[in-house]
Amino acid sequence: MTAPISPSRLTLVSLADCPPQPWRNGGGETRELLRWPDGDDWLVRVSVADITRDGPFSAFPGVQRWFAVLEGHGVVLGEAADAHTLTTRSAPWPFDGASAPACALVQGATRDLNLMLRPAPGGHGGAGMVRVEATPAAPPVDAASTPATPRWRGIYTHTPLVLHRSACEPITLPAGTLAWAVDDASEWQVQVTEPPAGQPTQPLAAWWLHQ
Repeated sequence: MTAPISPSRLTLVSLADCPPQPWRNGGGETRELLRWPDGDDWLVRVSVADITRDGPFSAFPGVQRWFAVLEGHGVVLGEAADAHTLTTRSAPWPFDGASAPACALVQGATRDLNLMLRPAPGGHGGAGMVRVEATPAAPPVDAASTPATPRWRGIYTHTPLVLHRSACEPITLPAGTLAWAVDDASEWQVQVTEPPAGQPTQPLAAWWLHQ
């Protein structure tokens, strides 16, 4: 007989509760939503950065990184043949934290989501950041994009949504929320929230994060 799935405790972190940390080079500021486990020996870091000026990223040797644009006209990461233009419509971009790519703003400041994993996984298939794909007309969505059972997993919402986990009550996540759990084998799905009367439905903007 198969044992029932017992979801682990879900932790919620609001971006509004995370104080900004100015960059030493003056090019922006970062709000750290999570460092797991706490301390210098972390394995997962999730943050949102406001970039206001061109400049290189800091180097993080031994760390695999993912980057997604949340707001603004986008950025160009890297230089010459290795340059990647990223906008709010782009898939998250994975890169080696040791590379410290140059970052140029396309047109004005951006707000961006960052995921760091350590030790760096061998490849991007089983860990990282994946955009949640859905349409407002399809309530529970995108089971195919939900990652397989990792040790750490989460979702970051840039627009409000409802998170469904098997054997749990649905939970509404406001915009700017990180929801995460450890050793959670339940199925995760999302549903777009209904807007107030007379207001249009916002396009879904959220990202699965997994170790």
